[in-house]
Amino acid sequence: MSDEPIELRMSNGRMAFGEVPEQIDELLQEAVKARDVPEACEALLWEAHRKGPRVLPVFYALYKFYFNRKKLAEAERVARIGLDAAALQGGFSADWSQLTAGSTDWTAAGAARFFLFTMKALAFIELRRHNRGKALAILAKMAEIDPADQVGYGTIAALARGLDGEGGAA
Repeated sequence: MSDEPIELRMSNGRMAFGEVPEQIDELLQEAVKARDVPEACEALLWEAHRKGPRVLPVFYALYKFYFNRKKLAEAERVARIGLDAAALQGGFSADWSQLTAGSTDWTAAGAARFFLFTMKALAFIELRRHNRGKALAILAKMAEIDPADQVGYGTIAALARGLDGEGGAA
């Protein structure tokens, strides 16, 4: 797996993190510039979180940082905190296993979409941690609440199903 970040580059060379307060965006931009110095990058990301504890893209940046450095326990922890924050903002349960297609408008941008993206990330983290059963449970719930696959979890589901061809070990 590539260690390259997925964030989109804007024409001015800045990363696009979505709708975030300017002071948070500046910290995130500094973290991107410091990505080759992991300690500095991590400190900047946590500073962004301290200044904007409810800013959802900060959770994305943090769990992506940890995932890219193969710190999967930390990536999972941050993803789960991000799920809690998105659920609180979206007004639905943070327990993904209790959600239904009617729990919220899953097509809406914002907290609902972030929750789906983070569920997808959590499924991938679980696969990388060799917790295939947990990953498949998350993916099954995603298929139930987002049958149109708006966030591309189908790719992760195909990977998880493909592990059957390797004797089911994951």
